[in-house]
Amino acid sequence: MRARPDLAEDEVAIACASHLARPEQLAVVRRLLAKAPASEDDLACGRPPRRIEHDCSGKHAGMLALCSARGWPKEGFERPEHPCQQVMLAEVAALTEVAPGAIPTATDGCGVVTFALPLERMAHAFSRLHEREGADVVARSMRAYPELVRGPGAADTVLMQAHPGWIAKGGAEGLLCAASPDGLGVALKVEDGSGRAVGVALADFLGRLDVPLPALERSPVESSRGELVGEIRVR
Repeated sequence: MRARPDLAEDEVAIACASHLARPEQLAVVRRLLAKAPASEDDLACGRPPRRIEHDCSGKHAGMLALCSARGWPKEGFERPEHPCQQVMLAEVAALTEVAPGAIPTATDGCGVVTFALPLERMAHAFSRLHEREGADVVARSMRAYPELVRGPGAADTVLMQAHPGWIAKGGAEGLLCAASPDGLGVALKVEDGSGRAVGVALADFLGRLDVPLPALERSPVESSRGELVGEIRVR
């Protein structure tokens, strides 16, 4: 937001998203791409001809918008040596209060750089979002458009809809981070990397803090024929 104060709240929210490629979500991605300006071919995620349907297309569009604002080349924006990814590393380091050189990096499934951090540092980063210049706009945008951040039934979207003031974002390999209105940072990780237990774990953990999430307390398990054969819940 420091580089692109012209972006609307829904455009900022989709830049924070791992969306479900719903029509209303893709419409915002297209608007953000146009404002970048960039095209679907510039996205580094997914496979042509429908790269925009990749769940990270909003984030990539946001990075392309940053490149345009800073006068950086769009080509290779996803690579570790590109200024865009160097800025991403610097922002993560500042929020986690970990030296950039001490943060292991790898390539995410969508092609951009991903960062390895202890859960405590992830929670710490979310707890400090209100302190970072421009991050208040990001948090406000996520709260205003939780349905863009992921989508119906997803743990992060459900939390933000059920408890206004919270922000939350799920990640790959069974990860979810969140922050309360008063700055409590939360980071949950399913040990085996499966995402199907995230919502149940989140409901159990936040329930102990008097933040109920009844919609996430049980997760149905269905057979390949759509038959209910069990459920995931905390004992």
